Amino acid sequence: MLDRTEAGLVQARAAIREARYWNQTQDPDYVPIGPMYRNSKAFHRSYLEMEKQFKVFIYEEGEPPVFHYGPCVSIYSSEGHFINAMEINEQFRTRDPQKAHVFFLPFSISMMVKFVYNYDFDFGPIKRTTIDYVNLIASRYPYWNRSLGADHFMLSCHDWGPVISFAIPNLYKNSIRVLCNANTSERFNPTKDVSFPEINLLKGSIDDIVGGPPPSQRPILAFYAGRKHGPVRPILIEHWLNKDKDIQLYESLPKGVSYYSMLRKSKFCLCPSGYEVASPRVVESIYTGCVPVLISDHYTPPFSEVLNWKSFSIEVSLKDIPKLKEILMSISPRKYIKMQRRVGQIRRHFEVHNPPRRYDVFHMILHSVWLRRLNIKVHDHQ
Repeated sequence: MLDRTEAGLVQARAAIREARYWNQTQDPDYVPIGPMYRNSKAFHRSYLEMEKQFKVFIYEEGEPPVFHYGPCVSIYSSEGHFINAMEINEQFRTRDPQKAHVFFLPFSISMMVKFVYNYDFDFGPIKRTTIDYVNLIASRYPYWNRSLGADHFMLSCHDWGPVISFAIPNLYKNSIRVLCNANTSERFNPTKDVSFPEINLLKGSIDDIVGGPPPSQRPILAFYAGRKHGPVRPILIEHWLNKDKDIQLYESLPKGVSYYSMLRKSKFCLCPSGYEVASPRVVESIYTGCVPVLISDHYTPPFSEVLNWKSFSIEVSLKDIPKLKEILMSISPRKYIKMQRRVGQIRRHFEVHNPPRRYDVFHMILHSVWLRRLNIKVHDHQ
């Protein structure tokens, strides 16, 4: 059975390679096109190949709320939405592990922090829970040991996702880790791991937060509101708080001023890393049509194997924070209008829908996992 699974992947790899150069495929919903993509044809072919054959097996062991469940509202909501959508999915989920390309470890680090953690930064209980779980599935099924975890994936939007994964050497070294904290200085490996968009869903739905006005109705050059935690934000605040009316920074917004209305009035939205490298501001900017400015030295943005972030966002390193205004002012109005339009075009890839829709954030995360699986060859060790 494994041979047949691997043969299907060989065909998919060939079809994607071929599509890079000439094959423009028809699609009733959406045809990716334009400079927002590294190679729109290859992405499209790969996405359609995924829809045609990709199968995920979810281990059924483990009791909710720590397994098979995650938060669907809050800064960790991406985790709960993905777990829930994956569990009920008829298209990609298979109940037959023999047919699976990848195996999902359905534990939620956010829920472990809530139910297993004892404070004082003692990761021991969470690590033991995770180790016990992997040992359990490795003893009940042949699949973990067969690939040493390489065709397995975990998913975490909690800051501690990477740290917990280090407790199991094969999970950290071999498995596909889908992490919001996609921090290369914390051993995030972009060729094997997946950068997971952090989405702060206050109400569990995106309906009233998506959309924004055109560039001509955005009077503010750049905007940021947030506390100064982590190493990057204090530098930003020290340089720019109350220094320039074009760069509007707030540690907390004045009474009666809505955060989303400020995003919609701004041309650029500043997304500095906090203690961890991911920030929900990146997706909030995209939702509201504000060009994101990623301020970090170690962040791998979501879906960057498919999306060309340079075409619709600005990356600023820590040392260039003092030159922030200069960098933003050097972008011509014409170039800005293009970037802003592209933000609107890639927005579909970050939207959360229930049930999921083609090309939305659920499918894009799955597609990132599919691409990583295409890079692995699994052999039967019998």
